[in-house]
Amino acid sequence: MNIFRKLLVKAYRLARQWDEADRYNSFREKYEIHPSFRFNGESILIYGDGKLFIDENSYIGWYSTIQLASEHSVRIGKNCRIGHNVRIYTSSLIPDQDFGNYSDLKRRSGNVVIQDNVWIGANVFINPGVTIGENSIVGANSVVTKDIPRFSIYGGVPSKLIRNKSITIDAK
Repeated sequence: MNIFRKLLVKAYRLARQWDEADRYNSFREKYEIHPSFRFNGESILIYGDGKLFIDENSYIGWYSTIQLASEHSVRIGKNCRIGHNVRIYTSSLIPDQDFGNYSDLKRRSGNVVIQDNVWIGANVFINPGVTIGENSIVGANSVVTKDIPRFSIYGGVPSKLIRNKSITIDAK
């Protein structure tokens, strides 16, 4: 009985991996995703009628979600590291309104840009209309509500500047 159970578990895991691979391939067909981009785990969800552009050598972790509202986009640059359970939204409800009036709820919408060489920690929520500057870090468990300048480290709820990176910036 124990061997049979182990075989069933193994078969279930293989079937799930194939299902994930099919879903990730469908994302590659629907959106502009560089071939070197990695879906780095299970249950990554990308949905919506907006546009998605992902450049080379980047990845996104387990259980992450990218929401693409119609007429909006998410752009992820080169060499970006996006941790597990990250949420990137291009549309969200405005909190200061009566949620009882379901048919007339107002939304805040905007494009999200994650520039090159960005590291986003686990469990981060990125609000609509935000740009995260080149070579920046967003600490785990943060909520990004405003633009983050390049070469900086942000964290918290809402995210705030922790410090600027102390590296030599090459002139471009």
